[in-house]
Formats: sequence, C-alpha cells, structure tokens
Amino acid sequence: MGSRQITEKSLSMIRSLPRISLGNIRDNPGSKITQKRGRGQHRGDKHGAGNKGSGQRQNYMRLGYETGNNPFYLRVPSEPYYRGHHHRRQYPPLSLLELQSLIDKDRLDVTKPIDIASIIKSGLYNMFPDQKQFGIHLTDEGLDIFAAKINIEVQWASEQVIAAIEKNGGVITTAYYDPHSLFLLKNPKKFFETGQAIPRRMIPPPDVIEYYTNPKTRGYLADPEKISHERLRLAQKYGYELPELENDVSYNMLIERKDPRQIFFGLEPGWVINLKDKCILKPRDEELLRFYSS
Repeated sequence: MGSRQITEKSLSMIRSLPRISLGNIRDNPGSKITQKRGRGQHRGDKHGAGNKGSGQRQNYMRLGYETGNNPFYLRVPSEPYYRGHHHRRQYPPLSLLELQSLIDKDRLDVTKPIDIASIIKSGLYNMFPDQKQFGIHLTDEGLDIFAAKINIEVQWASEQVIAAIEKNGGVITTAYYDPHSLFLLKNPKKFFETGQAIPRRMIPPPDVIEYYTNPKTRGYLADPEKISHERLRLAQKYGYELPELENDVSYNMLIERKDPRQIFFGLEPGWVINLKDKCILKPRDEELLRFYSS
C-alpha cells in the first residue's frame, strides 16, 4: 500500500470517528478497582470481627483488641507507657471505708491478724492471681472515719493509709506473695484437700525488693528498730500521739508476724493438713526440716 493510500485511509477514519468529548472518555479496562461491600465473608458488615468466635458472640476480647485494627501499643511501639504492660503487677484496691464496713458487719475478726485469706473469706473482696494480680492495695478513701485497731497485712499502701492505721493503735505490714502462694490463700480448703505439704513463700523479685525492705512502707523484710523510728517520725509529721503497743491489752496480737517464708498464720511450711482426720502432719526428717526452714 502506497503512502497516498495510507493518507487517504487515515483521513477517512478521522471523518467517520466521533470527536473526543467528556461524554465518550473512558478509562482503560482494569485500571480502576472498586471495593464493593459484599457478603459477610468478603469484607462485609463484620468490621474485622469475623464470622465466628468470641468477638461475634460478645465475649470478652483480649486486652488491646480493636476490632481487627492494629492496637495502639503496636501502632506506636515507641510509647514508653506501654512497654512491658503485660508483665506489670496489678493490686486490686480495697479502701479504708470498705475495710471499716467489713469490720462493722463482723465479717472480719479484729482480735486476730488480718491478711488476704481473711479478707477474701469475708465474701466481699476477690482477686485473680492468674490475671497478674498480686494482692491488696489499701487506699485512703474513708480516711477520716476509719477507727478500728487492727493488725493487717497488705501488699501496697500509701503513707496516709499507714498513718491512719497507726493513729488508732494498729499495725500494718506490706508483704509480697508469689502467684502460687496467692492461689493457696484464695482457697486454702481446696489446697488442703490435695494432701500436699504447704510450700514456702518465694522472696520478692529484684524490682520490688526495695519496697519490701523499706521501713517507711512497713516492709516485712525491714529492720524492726527502723520501723519503730519511722512510726514515731510519721506521728510527728501528721501531728498525732502514737499509742504505745507495749501497754496495750492486745499486744500479743498486734506484734504477731508471719515468717518471710510462711504463707498462713499458725501453719508453717512443710506441714500437711489432714482435713479428714482433723490433724496436722509435721516433717521429722532432718533434710526436710532444713529445706523448709527460713
């Protein structure tokens, strides 16, 4: 085909084809993909929660779950507040107001030392060691109406709470319990029915050893002489007269303490509690005595 014929054919094609306008402009096939809202299994109305499982059935989702999106602590991994959040210890709060209410309702016996086991036994407080909960945080709500004289052992307390208890002639101690010991304190009967020997309480980890050896926080590993000095200093700071424990009729109860390796009041590590025969089996072997001794 000559060049003249090609030119004429091109001109004829231009004459026959329509002019380009906004009405006949089209995109190339496959150049645009529109995301349509289809059935539930194809990005539908489930919003990332899925078709089955705990998310659809309205159960509790895992911590940080945001319906299929990246949680905040993964979107911003450099945020220091969330660093190691799943390893942090939790201390469920118990206020002085609630504690006074338990005492007024005779759910707590003030003639005996109070610890986690007696507070949980009251039926109005609970904790879950499997959810990183490590004991009781005694808060200062009801500070002005608390009037009981008690010997209490908690896991965390502020200076105002310590002053409120010691002002009434009471004694407070902060003590650490490992998760296994907390399970035993939560349900002692269930453990005694297994027939196992009472284990030893573990020592505090390095990040809290300073708190439980500090006499200002009344740590159970602190020097008793330094605790007496801090009791006097705290009374002078808040302006109250410190009652003398030596002249108190409940002196023996107020000075009662657990051994650092002891879990239950009155029961030492290594003992086996026989609920059926209602007796206590104590080890006699020298190696066992040496193992369970502090």
